[in-house]
Amino acid sequence: MIRAVVFDLDGVLLDSEQLWDEVRREIVAEQGGEWRVDATSAMQGMSSREWSAYLRDHLGVALSSPQIVDVVVRRLLDRYRDGLPLVEDAAEVVRRIGGRWPLGLASSANRVVIDHVLALAELSHLFRATVSSEEVPRGKPAPDVYTEAARRLGVAAGDCVAIEDSDSGIRAAVAAGLHAVAIPNPHYRPADAVLAKADLVLERLADLTAEALEKLDRRHTDALAALLDEEEAESFPASDPHSEWAGPPG
Repeated sequence: MIRAVVFDLDGVLLDSEQLWDEVRREIVAEQGGEWRVDATSAMQGMSSREWSAYLRDHLGVALSSPQIVDVVVRRLLDRYRDGLPLVEDAAEVVRRIGGRWPLGLASSANRVVIDHVLALAELSHLFRATVSSEEVPRGKPAPDVYTEAARRLGVAAGDCVAIEDSDSGIRAAVAAGLHAVAIPNPHYRPADAVLAKADLVLERLADLTAEALEKLDRRHTDALAALLDEEEAESFPASDPHSEWAGPPG
């Protein structure tokens, strides 16, 4: 049974993945480093500790990890102050889903970014629990951020639904034991094999409704009931004529 819904931030509520990418590319260029073809995909889902180390160790940024994080976050927030890139209907979707279930947020963004975005969007009060991957040992695709979000919500992971857009995010949610709804990022669409792990795939955030989640919930409930019936039937050897469960003689 669904008891809570956990949103990702970048790519789900914010059209921002390319802004993170843009700022990191700027810093690499300014520091005389070299951007790698696979750098964008490699850093998706990483915590700030992880991506700052990647910029330093693999892309040639000659700054300490804390300095890299400070510059990236400062420039990103400057862009958000100029105009928050909310996905169309994001605020409405959060309000209507939050009117039905408790909400959590599990994001690779830094804590200061999460708090700033939710405040600007006037959505902070709708989230019972928010978690940054910098607050757990590992970023996505490791399950840590979703495991912690479920813990803070006080809900079993198997009773939560994650709303994700990326390859690493879907894998993280599934690894943590949450049900996953995928809304593929149009800029960085997940592989088909990863989308196949999701319980539901939607093309737009606006399509995420309470009715869609309730239908998903009923489908899982029916599947579990069918499985239990099958296991119960297999536990009674009715085909054995000498069994007490074999039923009355013909």
